[in-house]
Amino acid sequence: MNSRQLEIFAAVMKAGTISRAAELLGITQPGVSRTIAELERSVGFLLFDRVRNRIIATPEARLFYAQVQASFLGMDTLRATAARIRDHGTGQLRIGSLSALGSSLVPKAVRRFREKRPDIAVTLMVLPSRDVRDGVASGAFDIGLAADEIDVSGVLHQPFVQPRVLCALPLGHPLAEKEIIGPLDLHGIAFVAYVPEDRARQRLDRIFTEAGAQPDIVVETIYAATVCALVAEGVGVGLVSPYAVAGADPTRLVLRPFEPAVHSKSLLILPLDRPKSQLVRDFIDCLMAAR
Repeated sequence: MNSRQLEIFAAVMKAGTISRAAELLGITQPGVSRTIAELERSVGFLLFDRVRNRIIATPEARLFYAQVQASFLGMDTLRATAARIRDHGTGQLRIGSLSALGSSLVPKAVRRFREKRPDIAVTLMVLPSRDVRDGVASGAFDIGLAADEIDVSGVLHQPFVQPRVLCALPLGHPLAEKEIIGPLDLHGIAFVAYVPEDRARQRLDRIFTEAGAQPDIVVETIYAATVCALVAEGVGVGLVSPYAVAGADPTRLVLRPFEPAVHSKSLLILPLDRPKSQLVRDFIDCLMAAR
């Protein structure tokens, strides 16, 4: 039994005659008759009685035809499902992002994506970079954005953005009068820092050490948004990515360039053992456009 035999059988049941079925299928009458005979041998019972040059479906044929129709309906459902996956992907997109990008660049990309694919549900989780990496590796996220200090084993990764960090100062801070902030300017100044394992923090520590400067670290945190909030509250000065500042209240912060240049590097990460879906490709395009 094969799908072609079932197709011809169904055509004969619908048409009621061999000749009409052959006409509908665009094949010869002998070809239809031969296929029906082969199918009868395969199933082990007669499908049609031949009465006075006419064919009449047997009770077994009618019962069998009901199942054939159900299988065809199932195939139609599968085709429709395949078309939806082809055109719209899985119907949902799961994104993990570090804080510095999760409050600015990623929302812009989500807006662009939603304009193109309004029927797709989007989940955005803003987490520490290591948790984003673990979520991508486990398949919990379709795409992730993480700082460059993560363990990249088990994920695909590529550089995404590496903006030059800015010095964020509370409104009215004495250093706000300077056009450029250097490491010596921050010596002894209340400072909001990232945690020691952060790569940008490590680069800054080297710069401060080489310059002979030692800021007064009053708070350590993992989130760029938290740095901005603490600076806005006057807790201290901080160095942040311009993407992180984009999600903060600009009326409560003063931003100044910091020299020497320090870059906040992030990675775009994807599951290792899964090809990119069309949804993921579309969202990556939106991310690139939002940079």
